[in-house]
Order: sequence, then structure tokens, then C-alpha cells
Amino acid sequence: MFESARLPHVMTREEFDAVEARLRERLLDAQFEVAEQKRAAVMVLINGSDGAGKGEVVNRLYDWLDDHLVETLSYGAPTDEERARPGSWRYWRDMTAKGRIGLVLGSWHHRLLRNRALRRLDKNAYDNALEEMIRSEEMLRLEGVHLLKIWLQMDDDEAQKRLEKLRESNGALRRPAVIEWGEFEGAKARARLVDAALEMIEKTSTGDAPWAVVPAADPRYRDAAVGDLLLQTLQAAAAGVEASPRTRAVAAPAPDLPRPSLVSALDLTKRHDPGTYSQELRALQRRLTEATTAKSFKDRGLVLVFEGNDAAGKGGTIRRVREALDPRRFRVHGVSAPTDEERAHPYLWRFWRSVPRRGDVAIFDRSWYGRVLVERVEGFAAQEDWMRAYQEINDFERQLGETGYLVIKFWLAISPDEQLRRFQDREAKTFKRYKLTPDDWRNREKWGLYEQAMTEMVDRTSSRLAPWTLIEANDKKYARLKVLRAIVERLESA
Repeated sequence: MFESARLPHVMTREEFDAVEARLRERLLDAQFEVAEQKRAAVMVLINGSDGAGKGEVVNRLYDWLDDHLVETLSYGAPTDEERARPGSWRYWRDMTAKGRIGLVLGSWHHRLLRNRALRRLDKNAYDNALEEMIRSEEMLRLEGVHLLKIWLQMDDDEAQKRLEKLRESNGALRRPAVIEWGEFEGAKARARLVDAALEMIEKTSTGDAPWAVVPAADPRYRDAAVGDLLLQTLQAAAAGVEASPRTRAVAAPAPDLPRPSLVSALDLTKRHDPGTYSQELRALQRRLTEATTAKSFKDRGLVLVFEGNDAAGKGGTIRRVREALDPRRFRVHGVSAPTDEERAHPYLWRFWRSVPRRGDVAIFDRSWYGRVLVERVEGFAAQEDWMRAYQEINDFERQLGETGYLVIKFWLAISPDEQLRRFQDREAKTFKRYKLTPDDWRNREKWGLYEQAMTEMVDRTSSRLAPWTLIEANDKKYARLKVLRAIVERLESA
């Protein structure tokens, strides 16, 4: 692959000066247009051999751009804080906002490539991880993030000579340099790294996020080529070039096609036993306390998701759960409409940032499922957006599950008559009026649409690692006991 990158690519000083003058003007024009529109983010992933000039490229781009709108995102070995969360968390935490440019060193490709080159991943595991990476990058593109993926190509012998010139006799660097592959000592180890990189580039170079292999032997040619690629990326972002997804989700059913509702199969008349409720509640809470304070829980995280009809009792149920938790080790996230800062990032950004450390608990009162529920029903998201969200959510939850997190999801269901009774009760009681909004009344008119959306949501996102539990919630106390029982049984089983 990329045999042309091995051919001589040289630029004289005069040629470079002429190109640089044009590039700087055009880059600034395109950068300011992207910044003004705030419609897209640009992330430049700078990869390649040590000695190929990754740090020099970053510095050159800072010279050519308005540095107020640029940020460097650099990742090495994970910190203790990062090890306490899934591997992707640190990249989501730092995700570049719309209108800005992120220069990324040590991107999400780095760790996977390292493990493959060190023979810690077999071919099947590597291929599966690359496929998941493709889906993640496709999702970012569809959420307004333009990726420019660069591999700086240099022969190993030349790269090693350059590194030697940078070092003093005691091994110290004469000037700053980006050294990412220092553990690969010897020509054979570095050859394995190059082979793994070529395999990665071949398999993850897609129409929307292709790799650009840039010959790096001549610094002037290298910098000019990277600058031109960035200019093209900025111009595409400013022009609003739409992505052409690698795969399309299955079309939604026609609105007039009758579909059975999962809620209709629930027995909403179920009631708790008044004589044993308090005793059962205390026993389940005690088991929850024991499970979340056990030594083995330190290597796990717990993510609880509560969705359901308005006035279904999510708040009261969450209260009974948190009563059993160490207040230092949990956080309740009440999810509402996204802020301006959240709209400037991909949809899942705000939820990734809320992933707890291992040993802690995150409780979501409404969640990332808003995209396939309220945004779908109210028309806040286009059909292609909420249809692709099913796969994005499944990928998100699978990453949590595969890194030691238990994701437990509840849908609290009530009947229309019970909801009306609770609404009227809220209206009548001063201290409950704040819970009732005009949107709550309006949403009753779309009951059928929400039931259809909920049924499809459960069908498409109830996975082995993160299954849904449907809760009959006409009786609040019955619902609380069922939720607690589901949590403790899942924790104890794990």
C-alpha cells in the first residue's frame, strides 16, 4: 500500500515560500468561516513514526492558524483517573467543539495499534476493534466532526537517524520531540508496528474518514502537504458537505402500520403486599448496600438508566435506590434539553463525560435514549439521525459492559388513567406543582407515538450486556421493589 509515499517528495525553499503564502491566507479564511458558522468541528489526527516530525507539524499549524481557535489534545499512557473509566472516555471528555480545530497526538488508533504490534490482540480481536472504530468515526462525522487522519510516512532507518541527532550523549533530547513508540526497540519490533499500521490504515480508511499518508522525509513538503489537506477539510466543513454513511439503517415502519406495544403486554394492576412492603424494602436496600461496598465492586461501575412515562414515579424510585448508596460514591444526572455547549459537541458527548469511575454509581433520570424517544416523537431529530442512534447507543453500552460496567435500564410504565390521576394530584398540591409542565399535558396527546417509539427502542437496544427491564408502575411501591430487586440480583450475579 501507498508505494508512492516512498518516492522522493522534495520542495525547494522558494517553492515552499510561495505555497506557504497562499496556504496561510486560505487556511485563515476557511478557519474563520468554520468558527463563525459553529456548524462543524475539525480534528486532525497526527500519527506516524517517531522521528517523522509530528511535533513539528503541530507547531507549523499553530503558526498558520489563529491559535485562539486551536487546541492540542495529546494522549500517552492512561492516568489513574483514565484507567478508572472505559478507554474511550478520555477522548470523549476532550472532544473538540463545533467551530474549533483539535490537533490530536496519540489518538484512539494509538492504543489499539500498540496492542496489535505487541501481539496482545489476535487478528479476529483486532478486526472487530477496527470495525467498531469505523462505526465510531462514522457517528462523529454524522454529528458534525470532520476527521483528518494523517500518517507521516518515513523509512525506519531515516527515522532512527533523525532521533539519534536529537539526543545528547546521555540520551536527553536537545529539543522537544513527540516520542510515542519508544518501547518498540529493534528493527523487527518496529517492522511489526509498521505492518499493523498498514493493516489499520487499509481497513479504517473510509469514504468519509480516509487516511492520508504523507511522505515526511522532506519537512517542507511534509508541512505543505498537511496544510493543504487541512485546507480541504476546513473548506468541506465550511461548505456543509454532507456525509454519505457507509451503511443505512432499516427504514422505519409506515405510520399507519399497526404494531403491538410492549406496554400492552404488561399487567399494570400488579400491587405490592402492604403488610410486607417496609420489610422487603429494607432488606433489598441492605443487599444493595452490601453489593456496592463489597471489595469486588471496586473493579466495576454501575450505570442505572430510568426512562418512562411522565409521572411514572422515576424520582421516588431513584430516591429509594440512592438511600442505600454511599453518598460519596454516586451521582444522579437529571437529563433535560441540551445546553449550547452540549449542542456544540456530538450527541453522546455529555453522557460519556458522566460515566463514573469504577467503584462508583451513576443514576440517569432520563438519558441518551431521548434521541429515540422525545426527539423522535417531537421531530427534533431527523429520521436518519434517530435511526442510526440505535447502533450508536448499542456501541456505547457495549463499551461500558466490556470494560467492567453494569448497565441496568428500566422503563416505568403506567396507564393513561393513572397518569391523569397523578397529574391532577400534582395540580392540587402546592409542593408538587413544579413537577407539572404544559409539555406534560401536551405529551398525553401523543401517547400512542411514545408507546410505539418505546417498543422499537426496547426491541433494538435490549442487548445481552444491557437488557431492559419493564416495570409495572401503576403501584409505586410495587415498582420500587421490582427495581431494587433487579439491581441487587444483577449485582450479586456479577
